[in-house]
Amino acid sequence: MKQKVVELAVVGAGISGLGFAHMSLKRGIQPLVLEASEQVGGCLHSHSFDTPEGEFWTELGAHTCYNSYGNLLQMLEDTGQLESLLKKEKLPYRLLTPAGLKSIPSQLKLTELLGVLPRLFRSKKAGHTVKEYFGGIIGEQNFQKVIGPALDAVTCQPSAEFPADALFRKKPRRKEILRSYTVAGGVQQFAVAIAAQSGLEIRTGISVVGLDRLERGYRLKLSDGSEIEAQRLALAVAPDIAATLLQSVNSELAALMSQVDMVDIESVSVFCEAEKLSLEPVSGIIGQDDDFYSALSRDPVPDARYRGFTFHFRPGRLDEAGQLERIRAVLGLAEQDLLATISKTNRLPALRLGHGERITSIDRILQNQPLALTGNWFSGVSIEDSLVRSATEFDRLFPV
Repeated sequence: MKQKVVELAVVGAGISGLGFAHMSLKRGIQPLVLEASEQVGGCLHSHSFDTPEGEFWTELGAHTCYNSYGNLLQMLEDTGQLESLLKKEKLPYRLLTPAGLKSIPSQLKLTELLGVLPRLFRSKKAGHTVKEYFGGIIGEQNFQKVIGPALDAVTCQPSAEFPADALFRKKPRRKEILRSYTVAGGVQQFAVAIAAQSGLEIRTGISVVGLDRLERGYRLKLSDGSEIEAQRLALAVAPDIAATLLQSVNSELAALMSQVDMVDIESVSVFCEAEKLSLEPVSGIIGQDDDFYSALSRDPVPDARYRGFTFHFRPGRLDEAGQLERIRAVLGLAEQDLLATISKTNRLPALRLGHGERITSIDRILQNQPLALTGNWFSGVSIEDSLVRSATEFDRLFPV
């Protein structure tokens, strides 16, 4: 049987892969996108609970987009989604302490803060870990008790050894766009609409199980037994998965990627009737040396009858029953108050100092290769960080 030949194959239909595919469509290239799971979106994973009044959605992964996400906004504009954006109300985060829920500023030790504050104006992120940089400008105890847990919540993992310059990069803002936004049904709907474009072929439930280098491009061996030839290939998957695929065709590249560790996050989303909760409206709850990193709320997009939370648990600490018990305890709910739950294990890269040098080595090997690598494991883990990488790699693979 004659093999299908495509100009571009994209492996992975998360936002990085969809972004790469979208950019190719705009250039007149019709890509084939292969996704191992049954749905698109990757870390953009929204869930809709059925209620008598209709669907009530929560986020199992990424939960907020910003007007500094220029590449995302361009895709939303291209696909006619800008008019559908929903504003996210500005609500506080609360820190869960042994004394209960507290505001973040109230837990900072002012005397320690005043003693180190002058460092703020001369400290640099580059070459320092999160603990070194943030601990240096707010004090060790403030970091341990307050800012450290808050940054763990941001990264959904222990953040102390994270490169400080991988967080909170300044990006240009489109001031005519809502500062923070989502869409009805959740942010996964952005991915669904991008994937629905004419000319974009996406096969879900299909994984790549083998890869051969050809004189022009690559041969992809698929889980359904078929094979595809791709003149160019973009891998938009986790580094360990990409390393496994590339081991037989570029062992040096695979070795570098295998050095990037991954961490699991056990995410559990729940919802209840609003009247059952005495908790004030919040953006989320931050765990302080707790079994969970954070509990992100649906409150910024309020619903008259229901409230929802997604708890991001540290892996391996609690079983399913234990997680639900902890959720009820934090929210002050009885067992019957939780109307439904849904869980998912997410995976994120655990970046470390020296990661930038590793990426420089990876990019050196990629030069003049018909191969692109993209994802949330290059310069940062945000949606826009991923799309910046996709744009850079697309321009390299398809120079004007």
